[in-house]
Amino acid sequence: MEKDVIITIRGLQFIQNDDEMEPVEVVTPGEYYKKNGQHYLLFEESVEGFGETTHNVMKFRDNHLEVRKKGLVNVHMVFEENKKTLSYYQTPFGTMNMGIAATNIQLREQKDNIDVRVDYALNLNESYVADCTIVMNVKSRDGGNFSLES
Repeated sequence: MEKDVIITIRGLQFIQNDDEMEPVEVVTPGEYYKKNGQHYLLFEESVEGFGETTHNVMKFRDNHLEVRKKGLVNVHMVFEENKKTLSYYQTPFGTMNMGIAATNIQLREQKDNIDVRVDYALNLNESYVADCTIVMNVKSRDGGNFSLES
């Protein structure tokens, strides 16, 4: 995998007592490297209406994903299969206590393409919010197969 990559992240939330999904998708350029058996992604994220950006670092391996955001939004989220983790999600609108209970983490690595899928339950301020899925695809800017599986 090359250093310069295109990152596609799609999130789905299955809201309690509602069969509708709320999809969110981000496609952004980023940097990739692998060190000591772990994959790293670095990219910037902007939110419409705000001048400040958020710097993102994602670290992942089999059964484990960490997301660190610093800037407009600040959080350190840990997704570890069959474990519940807690973190504080700081936004311009206030801070929330976030609980994440990952039930499934899949990683598929190819030469110029990586697919990651994470299924988890989300709690905010100690209340269940939704069952969620993150589907991420990382591909070399100059090649690789584009694949998003849901």
